Amino acid sequence: ASEGKDGASAAENTPPRVPQGRMGERSSVFYSAGQFFFEYLVVVSLKKMPDGHYEPKITYQFPKRENLLKGQKEEEERLLQAIPLFCFPDGNNWVPVAEFTSETFSFVLTNVDGSRKIGYCRRLLPSGRGVRLPEVFCIISCLGCFGLFSKILDEVEKRRQISMAVIYPFMQGLRESPFPAPGKTVTIKSFIPESGTELIELTRPVDAHLEHVEFQALLQRLSPHLILHIFASAALERRLIFLAEELSVLSQCIHAVAALLYPFTWAHTYIPVVPECLLDTVCCPTPFMVGIQMQHLERVLEQPMEEALIVDLCEGKIIRAVGDEEEILPRKLQNEMLISLNRHNNNNNVHTLEQVNALVSEAFVHFFVRLVGHYASHIKWSRSGSGSFQERAFCKALTSKSCRRFVKKFVKTNMFSLFIEEAEKSRIPQEGNG
Repeated sequence: ASEGKDGASAAENTPPRVPQGRMGERSSVFYSAGQFFFEYLVVVSLKKMPDGHYEPKITYQFPKRENLLKGQKEEEERLLQAIPLFCFPDGNNWVPVAEFTSETFSFVLTNVDGSRKIGYCRRLLPSGRGVRLPEVFCIISCLGCFGLFSKILDEVEKRRQISMAVIYPFMQGLRESPFPAPGKTVTIKSFIPESGTELIELTRPVDAHLEHVEFQALLQRLSPHLILHIFASAALERRLIFLAEELSVLSQCIHAVAALLYPFTWAHTYIPVVPECLLDTVCCPTPFMVGIQMQHLERVLEQPMEEALIVDLCEGKIIRAVGDEEEILPRKLQNEMLISLNRHNNNNNVHTLEQVNALVSEAFVHFFVRLVGHYASHIKWSRSGSGSFQERAFCKALTSKSCRRFVKKFVKTNMFSLFIEEAEKSRIPQEGNG
């Protein structure tokens, strides 16, 4: 396969399944505490090619892996081939500049075995005089915690201004520290010439399923009404394309939309920032959730595309829709969610980011609890302990016509099937099921 294809397979992303629990129970999706913070730190720089274009290349990798087995080596090579594409998804038209606002964004790569790695990126201008090219510091980790890694990248950027050599002891210290449990803090000691030893505290939020999410990013750009249209489309696993100038806006908003589906998980192609060379992904007939930079809008609109929802995050509007978005969600529940989203919007500055996350998530979890929270009582258990879900009885149990209409479609989605598959495997002791 060509390099582009390789990148595509790496980017095909099916986020992790939610470990089974009661509806609305908080569960840590990505990992357990105590793992390594990260696998690699790589620096991706732009190298000038003979034709005058710039191509992103990895110029530094920490740690260097020795003695890898054949399979691991192939996987590492595939990973290292895909990373530069995602660090500079905007293509090859770069020119050296004197000023550049650093930006933070993330991407997700899926391995052949379905396991997932996240790339946390900080794109910045190396210190110096005159015009120069931006470079990207990218931390590859299996752990989903955007806030924590943004803080780590702040430290990396601070050290980059002094010298590259000051970055490595800090990353080594981080590598030797266990990843904290939710709500806990880990302290990293770090020596910086001139300023001595610093203690850096890294704390994980208490609510593990929200730590890769900033709903605020979505609320700042879209009206509650449009957010519900997007949520409705995602719940029915349609094609969703988000457009923005900035990589940080794309990655934040798409992670937020995917998180609205909790306790379900988006189970299809999911690329928060699509590299230019993979733009034809948007022709694929299966559901997808992708982010594309505004400069590629023309190309996107020219693609032969099945029904899709195209959202402009710069203007806060929908460019293309299927047309039935207003009718998908049961009216009464839709109004309740609008009220709670508007309530948040009106006292905008009162809440911390974590409070906003909790309030928004609660409204959407409540929606699912109301509609499908009775799933457990419609799993029939055999003597041998295997469960089978009674779909018809489950749908019939809803008295409201509009709720039943939505749920009949929702039960056909991949995310509901995966959720039920897990539930059928893990018997939750029900009252009266002695």
